[in-house]
Amino acid sequence: MHRVAFIFLFCALILVPHARLIAAQDEQGPIAPPPKFEVKRLPSVPHPGPPPIPEQEIIRRFAANEDLLKKLYESYTFTQTIRLDELVDGGGTFTVTGEEYTRSDGGRFWRVLRPPRSTLKFVKYSLEDVRAMVTMPLFFLTTSELGNYDLRYAGQQQLDELQTYIFQVKPKQVSRTRPLFQGVVFVDDHDLAIVESYGKFRIETEAEGTKLPFSLFETFRQNFQEKYWLPTYTRSEDDVRDPEFGEVHLRLVIRSSNFILNAPPSATPPSPPNTAPGSPPAASQTHSPN
Repeated sequence: MHRVAFIFLFCALILVPHARLIAAQDEQGPIAPPPKFEVKRLPSVPHPGPPPIPEQEIIRRFAANEDLLKKLYESYTFTQTIRLDELVDGGGTFTVTGEEYTRSDGGRFWRVLRPPRSTLKFVKYSLEDVRAMVTMPLFFLTTSELGNYDLRYAGQQQLDELQTYIFQVKPKQVSRTRPLFQGVVFVDDHDLAIVESYGKFRIETEAEGTKLPFSLFETFRQNFQEKYWLPTYTRSEDDVRDPEFGEVHLRLVIRSSNFILNAPPSATPPSPPNTAPGSPPAASQTHSPN
């Protein structure tokens, strides 16, 4: 597998860690640890040259795709596995598996399927912390959201088999009531759909009561039925300070699988002839670090 890159504007630098593009695989398998990545320093002001089609046309079309994908994503029930690793000598692991589903009243909820298992040595996490993990914002840059952001085209990036357009995304104004995304998105030049995002969520007043240290999140999307790019893998790494052991490096991985369609949104085209109603979509390609 070839490594692929993502770019994030941070202070005066853009960091480009490397991930990998893989073919779709068994979603029941173990969660592979993300690969190590390199960091390259690039100029803070990109000079990529113009894209082959107008920037505003790319933005308009990927936002229209996001409108559809958000509705489609919310129409699925799926399994979610959360894993937290202590990346130090003698460190342990915290895992829990749950299900996100839609109730009869239309609300989205998350319930535990398998209770948490923990071998953590330096930090402690509970179901309350799990709720904070699963309610972290999931970023869809829909048409209605565009007015909240400034977007700047930052060039093109080859992600193995994918050629992508890179856009830097920054809130026009930080909100007091809800987190807004700041980072970069990668847009496939064929489908004009977001296939990866990397950044943080900003809000004026930070929530209290959670021990989660994570701030920068990298989300990969998987291609279903050769047309829908849905988020299936999110990861983050950061440090916490233990009074006795000093800094402990943590890695968080949230992986979604076993997608089952409940009720397709009205804007969704009918399923292909070979796809039975209610069956999981066929995954044809995955943009993922595994």
